[in-house]
Amino acid sequence: MTLLALGINHRTATVAVREQVAFTPTQLSQALEELHELPQIEEAAVLSTCNRTELYCVTDAAGEQVVLDWLGRFHQLDIDDLTRCAYHYLDNDAARHLMRVAVGLDSMVLGEPQILGQLKEAYQQARDANGLGGELDRLFQHTFAVAKQVRTQTGIGKNPVSVAYAAVSMASRIFDDFSRARALLIGAGETIELVARHLHEAGVRQLTVANRTRERAETVSAALGGEAIALPDIPDALENADIVISSTASPLPILGKGMMERALKSRRHGPVFMVDIAVPRDIEPEVGDLADVFLYTVDDLDVVIQENRRHRQMAADQAESIIEHGVSSWLHERRIRSGGQLIQAYRQHGEALRDLSRDQALARLARGEDPARIIERLAYQLSNRLMHQPTQAIRDAASNEEHGLLDAVPRLLMPPRPAFETQETTAASRAADAPCQQDEKPV
Repeated sequence: MTLLALGINHRTATVAVREQVAFTPTQLSQALEELHELPQIEEAAVLSTCNRTELYCVTDAAGEQVVLDWLGRFHQLDIDDLTRCAYHYLDNDAARHLMRVAVGLDSMVLGEPQILGQLKEAYQQARDANGLGGELDRLFQHTFAVAKQVRTQTGIGKNPVSVAYAAVSMASRIFDDFSRARALLIGAGETIELVARHLHEAGVRQLTVANRTRERAETVSAALGGEAIALPDIPDALENADIVISSTASPLPILGKGMMERALKSRRHGPVFMVDIAVPRDIEPEVGDLADVFLYTVDDLDVVIQENRRHRQMAADQAESIIEHGVSSWLHERRIRSGGQLIQAYRQHGEALRDLSRDQALARLARGEDPARIIERLAYQLSNRLMHQPTQAIRDAASNEEHGLLDAVPRLLMPPRPAFETQETTAASRAADAPCQQDEKPV
């Protein structure tokens, strides 16, 4: 079986495409169930964030196309359009990609910490849906250990750098004095919580958090002395908002052009800085056409993000080195597991031949046959059965000039003789075999 990582991200697809491929929380259970039901898929996990949608699967050789076709069907997308912006990695490259994602090396904001939490959530969702087996489970656990090592041993996590931080940094270029700015934050997830914290640290004191459940909005706003409202109250709050930053999991826009036009009229066309971090988008793109609105999406934050990236590049180089060691370690453990399975199968085969020969010998003893004759027969029969299959494989390898296999034969099948084995015992062994050669045929 093959380890496969397939997806799209902010480098390969625009936000318009990413929002079509994103999985809402309510879709994830269905998606994991459908993936696991595909005959070619043994294990599956789904990571879906504002900047990426990725599927991690244990699959057969045809799995890549099967998963891509399924993704297109699930979201009702043209498969050719999806193929143009999708990427895939196999086996050790897939493991390396997952580790790079986990430590933020593949993020829009280099080293951003949120992705690790999102990855852990994706892992838990896959476990709850019984989508994980030994291969993916071990890979995720190994990845989390590597990510912890990177965070501990490098400076990649120092200084708050994230999409939330980038949004606040961009706002600071427009507002000279944050203490006079009024902010409306839509949503109450981890991203908005970070935005609220960054805004508060920057000097914003008038802060309103709107959310579907008001209790969650109060949790975010209370710690910063802000106000909590429900989503239906957004039109009134817009009239007083200089900064609007939105990040929800809504499948449809929350804030439309008409709503914003009415708010601007009440504000006497005072300018509004807006950032839509959500995928799918919370704010209709047409809002950006209004004269007094400065609307940005996650893709527009790239300039700020590039500045932050330079500060983290040295730590990123150290992280890459740790990841390479992590991939090597994972591959080593994977090979050992593969070898262990082969050893187990080989020993079971040998033990089955042993048991067969033993049972036949015991049956002859029960019939009263000569014990010495039975032992001689048992020794020949057992060795003959053990050597028959390897002997045939050597003949086939020689006939097909499989030199690699032939070179391995001495090491695998002809270990050095024990020190206690003498010429006398070897001759006796050959003599014991002789009487049986006339009445036994190779198995």
